[in-house]
Amino acid sequence: MVSVEFEFATAARVVFGAGSLAQLGPAAAALGGRALLVTGRDVDRALPAAQVLRAAGIAVQLWSVSGEPGTADVEAGVLTARAGGCDLVVAIGGGSPLDAGKAIAALLTNDGPPLDYLEVVGRGRALEREPAPFIAVPTTAGTGSEVTRNAVLTASEQRVKVSLRSPKMLPRLAIVDPLLTLSLPPGVTADCGLDALTQCLEPLVSNRGNPITDGLAREGLGRASRSLRRAWADGGDLEARTQMCAASLLGGMALANAALGAVHGLAGPIGGMFPAPHGAVCARLLPEVMAANVAALRARAPQSPALRRYREVARIVTDMDEATIEDGIAWLRALATELGIRPLRSHGVGAADLPELVSRGQRASSMRGNPIALSDAELHAVLVAAL
Repeated sequence: MVSVEFEFATAARVVFGAGSLAQLGPAAAALGGRALLVTGRDVDRALPAAQVLRAAGIAVQLWSVSGEPGTADVEAGVLTARAGGCDLVVAIGGGSPLDAGKAIAALLTNDGPPLDYLEVVGRGRALEREPAPFIAVPTTAGTGSEVTRNAVLTASEQRVKVSLRSPKMLPRLAIVDPLLTLSLPPGVTADCGLDALTQCLEPLVSNRGNPITDGLAREGLGRASRSLRRAWADGGDLEARTQMCAASLLGGMALANAALGAVHGLAGPIGGMFPAPHGAVCARLLPEVMAANVAALRARAPQSPALRRYREVARIVTDMDEATIEDGIAWLRALATELGIRPLRSHGVGAADLPELVSRGQRASSMRGNPIALSDAELHAVLVAAL
């Protein structure tokens, strides 16, 4: 879809390619002298980045987040950075450390707790000052967080995942080195890769797309659909890993400038209420949301360009010129099954939880990007099908 007016923004600089981690040192040295290096629970994965930074003369304060970041994690990270006199934040890892690092950089220079700035459950206060310089180094191919303007955080008391969002939060630099993804196990590869695929598909059918995001989403969707199985089956396949890193990057650029949809509108509440991997949730929801959207569009908006986009999606993912929308839905279901993605009930989601998930999903910011407004009953049916 094409908006009459649009804007496009991404990380100030993107460096992509095998071995590009070597560029971290000189680039960071131009931005600061003391870095908070944010990583996930496996601190060893951050050691190559720490070595590169120290070789460039930068003092490094290592800080780890053990899982998906919450508001308390961000507050602790800000305190650590301030105590260490850090003037730069570097995050290396999956979406969790990248989002944590992005939020820490934002609040390092802005007063108040994270809840002041969170959307939906917080005050939604705008950042007044520019965040500390932030560099993102992904080691998974999934979230695209290295080029987005938001950080997804868990608000524990409200049992929901929401965003701290600002145009000011775009990273100064994103370094995407596919070599860093070679050690990912198959399960993580599947979860992250299916998130990347979803984040290319949803912007392509979004009601907020534009010519730039359309091109990025198409390119990313094709790369993901051709390469995810290969990367999952053979983690050492550098070509497949490179294609998945590109798909994740392209999806991140697309979603940051268009919108997502009902998949992420429901996935956020599910992730806030249950210990379910985000990519796995998206994978189970994606074909069911696609089926629900198509049925609703055919019934209530048969002239919508989103129907043409869904036919295009089917042709891209199946690599068949004559593929129907139903072929695309079947392909997505088969891919999730082949990659071992479990149904939602395996994460503790039950029928009694569905009304609350629907209610929370309807309030999620991602839901506003869906190509057609789905009713509570339609969203409930999506969740039942994904159980």
